[in-house]
Amino acid sequence: MASSRDDFIIAIRSAFLKKSTQQKFSLLTLTFISIFIILLSSLDFKVIRYLKIAINEVVYRSSFVVSIPENFIKNTFIEITDYSTFFNDYKKNKKELNNLKSKNVSSEIIQFENKELKELINDYVSSSDKVLAKIIVDHNSPFLKSLIINKGSKDNIKIGTNVFDQSYLVGRVIEVNYKTARVLLLSDLNSNVPVTIAPQNVQAIITGSGGNYGEIKYIKDGITDEFSNESIVYTSGTGAIFKSGIPIGKLKIIEKETKNKFHVEFFTDFSQLKYVFAEVVTIQEIEDTNKNQNDNITKTPAKSKIKILEDEIKIIEDTNLKFQEESENLKNNINFLNTKISNLENKITSQTKEIEQFNLDTKELEFLKMNLNYGHKCRKSFFNAKGFSVGSQEYKNCVMSKGRKN
Repeated sequence: MASSRDDFIIAIRSAFLKKSTQQKFSLLTLTFISIFIILLSSLDFKVIRYLKIAINEVVYRSSFVVSIPENFIKNTFIEITDYSTFFNDYKKNKKELNNLKSKNVSSEIIQFENKELKELINDYVSSSDKVLAKIIVDHNSPFLKSLIINKGSKDNIKIGTNVFDQSYLVGRVIEVNYKTARVLLLSDLNSNVPVTIAPQNVQAIITGSGGNYGEIKYIKDGITDEFSNESIVYTSGTGAIFKSGIPIGKLKIIEKETKNKFHVEFFTDFSQLKYVFAEVVTIQEIEDTNKNQNDNITKTPAKSKIKILEDEIKIIEDTNLKFQEESENLKNNINFLNTKISNLENKITSQTKEIEQFNLDTKELEFLKMNLNYGHKCRKSFFNAKGFSVGSQEYKNCVMSKGRKN
């Protein structure tokens, strides 16, 4: 009976020594252990509760320590990226600000020069102001293209007032009431506008077609070969009906067998207009302070030039003040950026020290683990005369080399 039981035990041991059976046994063992742990966790014993808390604490602490280098690298990369993006935006905004300032100064100087020329050519200076008007009636018929706006003589609207859609020409006022006015669109058959075609600088007249385009007419033969579909049409100011330089549309060439036609595609879609701007022009007469006409001829241009020079000096002084303020702001921004860079460098230095300390702690922990396994081989004792004193560098080297003394 005893021998048969021993044979059964030997057979089980030999079966467990096989690799495949051993793996199955290990898997089965782990399964039973897992079920046992789950059953224990469902029981609210004090020991099990403390054990769960201890395991969670170890896992949380370990995950925090392991994630320190990764979080440090990620946060450092994000801070460096934010700083470089902020600095690039700062340089871009600074460049755009300088360009805008130079353009603003040039524009103001050109305006003063234009005013001086007008004073020399004419005896008055005109100033304009755009009034926002709402379209209340749209006469959209095959022959009549006009609008009724809710502004009239009460708002200084007069016959011939130019009407715009933003900066594009729409038409002009042909009838004025107290609170309303009729606007003749450029697309009307009765509309004729003197225009200039750029960049060829060709003078022509555009007439309405009744549709959403105009036709170029009254143009000399032989110069149309220079036209292209990229040509821009704007008012020439001839006849003093419209101001010069107002954009109207883009030229479109219609090829025909006999003779090409030239249409103008308006920049504005007249069927979609809701609001327009009516330009109210006021004329200011130049005061004649000298009774003598000869003195007036000689002194008025001189005074105008002196006035323009004084205005230019004022503009330059104001510009210098703005540049000084901007320079102070830039210095403050640079100091702020330098401070931020210094803070980042200090933070990187402190984080580097933490990583070095973490690496030292890791090496110390590794040494302690190795010391448990190989310390007896390296420790000098009565039976191990070739060993080293505990704490010496030779002893640490021996432990780290897994007990090998050489």
